[in-house]
Amino acid sequence: MAKYVLSEAKNGFKFNLVASNGEVIASSQLYKSIATAKNGIASVTANAPVANIENQTVKDFKTELNPKFEVYKDKKGEYRFRLKAKNGQIIATSEGYSKVDSCLKGVASVKKNADSKIEEKK
Repeated sequence: MAKYVLSEAKNGFKFNLVASNGEVIASSQLYKSIATAKNGIASVTANAPVANIENQTVKDFKTELNPKFEVYKDKKGEYRFRLKAKNGQIIATSEGYSKVDSCLKGVASVKKNADSKIEEKK
């Protein structure tokens, strides 16, 4: 079963959405408090299931409205996604993938598992 793992970082709090196999499928930015990190999780929960996919790796891609997953190729040549909320703020990002199909499977996993429980890691 997938879950959000909420943990304290050096200068605040962050979360990872972890699949049932233990793989991290999305990560958050750094939040100043546990409350704002939980708000970030709530935003992923609300936005991911309804977010469109903007695949920026294809020629003449269609620009989608927020909320959306932006799929792109980074400077190292890896495929990544970022989830943007309705207000355009990035609320979750992915690891790098070697293939765009794997990245799109990551998007599908976030959409499917967005409504997961929160585990607070001490």
